[in-house]
Amino acid sequence: MDEYSENGFDDFRRAMVEHQIVARGISDNRVIDAMLDIPRHRFVPAELIDSAYDDTPLPIGNEQTISQPYIVAFMTELLELHPNYTVLEIGTGSGYQSAVLSKIVKKVYSVERISVLAEKAQKIHRELGYNNIEILVRDGWIGLEEFAPYDGIIVTAAASNVPHDLIKQLNAGAHLVIPIGEIYQRLWRYTITDNGYIKEPSIGVRFVPLLTGID
Repeated sequence: MDEYSENGFDDFRRAMVEHQIVARGISDNRVIDAMLDIPRHRFVPAELIDSAYDDTPLPIGNEQTISQPYIVAFMTELLELHPNYTVLEIGTGSGYQSAVLSKIVKKVYSVERISVLAEKAQKIHRELGYNNIEILVRDGWIGLEEFAPYDGIIVTAAASNVPHDLIKQLNAGAHLVIPIGEIYQRLWRYTITDNGYIKEPSIGVRFVPLLTGID
C-alpha cells in the first residue's frame, strides 16, 4: 500500500470513527462526517504514518503533538458549531484540528507560535484544498483580535488559567473550550453571556503547555 495514497487509509479511518469516536458517545453528525473525511495520515510524520489512526496522540516535532482522535472530536463537539460560524483555534500544531473545523464552519483562523509548524500545516491545507483556513504566527495567549468576535474558540494547549483576552473575543452565546492545569489538566467550556460567562468542567486531559511569545 502506498503510504501517501489518499484512498489507502479509508478502512482505518472508518474504524477510528466507529470504535474511538462514535462508540464513546460523539453524536454530532457534522463532527463525525468531518472526522471521516479528513486524512489524518497526512498530518503525522512519515515515520509514524502506520500509527496515524491509532487511539493516541503522536509527536509531530518541536515538542508538540497531534491530539488523540477522540479528544479532537470531543472538543469540536463541545463548541456546538454551525455552518455559518467563524472559529479561532489557538495552537495550529499539525493542522489536523483546524482541518476538521474547516469542514464544519465557514471560516477558521488558527494561531501558532512556532513558525515551522505553521508553514507545514499551511502547506498540507493547500495540498488538500482546504481554502477556508488562515494560519497566523502569533502569541496564542492574546488571541487574534483583528478578526474578532468569533463564534467559538478552541485552545489545543494547556493554560495555567483562562486567558481573558480570549473571553473578550467571543460573541454572546459562543463557547471557549480550553484545557487548564499544569501536568494534568481538566477541559473547561466557557459560555459567554450578557453578564459575563458560565464555566463548565469536563473531562481530564493532558496537553502540552500553552506558551507565550513566538518561535
